[in-house]
Amino acid sequence: MIKAIIGRKVGMTQIFAEDGKVIPVTVVEAGPCPVVQVKTEESDGYTALKLGFQKLGDEKKAEQKLNKPDFGQFKKAGVAPCKVLKEVRLDKVDSYKVGDEVKADVFTAGDKVDVAGITKGHGYTGVIKRWNQHRLKETHGVGPVHREPGSMGANSTPSRVFKHKHLAGQYGVERVTVQNLEVVKVDAARNAILIKGAIPGNRGAIVTISNSVKA
Repeated sequence: MIKAIIGRKVGMTQIFAEDGKVIPVTVVEAGPCPVVQVKTEESDGYTALKLGFQKLGDEKKAEQKLNKPDFGQFKKAGVAPCKVLKEVRLDKVDSYKVGDEVKADVFTAGDKVDVAGITKGHGYTGVIKRWNQHRLKETHGVGPVHREPGSMGANSTPSRVFKHKHLAGQYGVERVTVQNLEVVKVDAARNAILIKGAIPGNRGAIVTISNSVKA
């Protein structure tokens, strides 16, 4: 069964395994996520859940923070408005109904998961930082082009720069999924999931945890 939950990246730390090995882990505050909408094959053509995360304060404050469509959806479902509203695809939604909560204990230690999120922004960067290109030798005769992107192509043919040429530009702030990560520990009391290794985003970033598709 496919499982998924929305969480917030808290930061990285390390824990000790039973054999004494140090395991680097990322702590994710996962849920509780109220079910705002249940999508079925009959009504929508596919099965999915629309989940909320990070409950807002009173209704007046939520109305100011949210746009009208999102606020209306929470009101229709009778669910307390949340800061985050995301849809997650599931293969079976029979066991869920509007108002239920998806909590961290939906996963257990040893599960393989994929984590999707928005990466850190690095601003406008050159080709060495952005694409891991090599610089030229810093010796006599090379000229002031040590960190240049390289040849742009011939002048006569094709007389243009090919598409997908690695050049300087905006780096980061893109949706990335890290696959086949292992859940090391689940603390249901604190709504925390400890995942081995690094996940996308900076501290406080919103991430989606789901079953690994390539496990």
